[in-house]
Amino acid sequence: MSNLSRRHWLKTAAAGSTLFAGALTTAHATPIEPMPQKWDETFDIVVIGSGFAGLAAAIEARKAGASVCVLEKMRTLGGNSIINGGIMGVPGTPMQKKQGYKDSPELMAEDMIREGAGLNHPDKVLHLCREALPTWEWTVKELGVDWVQERVSQEGGHTVPRCAILKGGSGSEIVNKEIAKLKELGVKPRTRVFMEKIIRDADGRVKGVQVREGYKFPDATSGKVKFICARKAVVLAHGGFGADVAFRSQQDPKLTEKVGTTCQPGATSEAWREAARIGCHMIQTSWIQCAPWSAPTEKGMGIALFFAQGAAAMYGVWVEDKGGNRFVNELANRKVRSDAIMVYLNKGGHCYAVADSTGVQPMTVSRPGLLEKQLERKCVRRYDTLEALAAGEKINLEGLKKSIVEWNHAVETKKDDHFGRYVNPHAKTMGKAPWYVSEMVPKVHHCMGGINTDMQGHALDIVNDKPIPGLYAAGEATGGVHGAVRLGSCAVTDCIVYGRIAGIEAAKEKAWC
Repeated sequence: MSNLSRRHWLKTAAAGSTLFAGALTTAHATPIEPMPQKWDETFDIVVIGSGFAGLAAAIEARKAGASVCVLEKMRTLGGNSIINGGIMGVPGTPMQKKQGYKDSPELMAEDMIREGAGLNHPDKVLHLCREALPTWEWTVKELGVDWVQERVSQEGGHTVPRCAILKGGSGSEIVNKEIAKLKELGVKPRTRVFMEKIIRDADGRVKGVQVREGYKFPDATSGKVKFICARKAVVLAHGGFGADVAFRSQQDPKLTEKVGTTCQPGATSEAWREAARIGCHMIQTSWIQCAPWSAPTEKGMGIALFFAQGAAAMYGVWVEDKGGNRFVNELANRKVRSDAIMVYLNKGGHCYAVADSTGVQPMTVSRPGLLEKQLERKCVRRYDTLEALAAGEKINLEGLKKSIVEWNHAVETKKDDHFGRYVNPHAKTMGKAPWYVSEMVPKVHHCMGGINTDMQGHALDIVNDKPIPGLYAAGEATGGVHGAVRLGSCAVTDCIVYGRIAGIEAAKEKAWC
């Protein structure tokens, strides 16, 4: 960069972007697929994926009178949704009002766009936020989902606490209720059915899928090839690619095999590649989120995150070991916090979440028995004194004490002078033993980019940005909602809001046969 002026570099970058865009727009985005001699099965709607979005789409399409088939490539249903952390971003719930937090859809949208670095599509964000409360109510009235009534939690980047908490402690509470609703409607999602190809005809319309039934992940040659006709539409709700090291490291070279993931093993790229192959406009795919709060001793998502976020980030402190200092706003967005932790990890340091017995109390109320599980797994550790904690974890004691004094001052004055962290009005000063701690490492968590869609959930064509006839998409398979950073709890809202829309709109399509 030293041999290039900034102006010259900008001109070069712009020229490169134009060439790249030209290469894309001259691509043939309406491929002629050899139509099968016969279809093995026919449905109005074929849904790919069995997470929040896919199941919501299937429910709404079936309620609209369409015949529906839900296909899942793994042995079990639910994808990442079933191991989701169990919170949903919703402004205006009874629980939020009970705790006295003032909120609005507009404030939530402002938070999402600010933290998303303005890469979000504003119309999609505002619609999501306005539909969040009616969608939460739908989970209660339509599905019978059970939510914690005593409180809401706060994830990084949210101006106020607005995260409704699932009583079951994970996304399985929603997924299982969605599956039960589909059973009531006469639809049984199928497992071990891998979508190998989206069949887009010479007229540009998607008319079905080629699958492998009896698929054994990850063997792409396993299973029997079948052709399933979608008389009205295919809905892509296949999720992200966080577990696909080869694909994700092409998008972001830092995300090598050395970086773990919270995703289930089936979060791979096959459906992404296939959507691109048949002409879907894929946007912002290099924006991949790492979650900051996982414990290095746990595989996948784990359970330490509920302590690091729900106790320490809200009512305690995050510190680094060498100096014992707070090193980041504990309620900053996930990218800011993950990047801050990476700085210390790259220097051979370690980062910890710390809370006292008062700080863990809200977590124990909303998630009974969880603290005991965390201690049993040793992903969270308990100490009788702060001195014992510092010695046991090799954290600088004097620095740790100063960090706690700093935070206690913020609680007393309702202002964090150091990092500008939100001070929860229910927070109390730290100092009551026993003390609790967990170590934190970032792990690949969520893909913000994906298929570009319109407000009705149509997948858009790379050549002209017009809807691809017979193709819809929702959830983590899509882009444009979260921008550079997804706020915690907003994935559930996104998936269910736009999953329902995709199902409703797909059912309105005129059948092609």
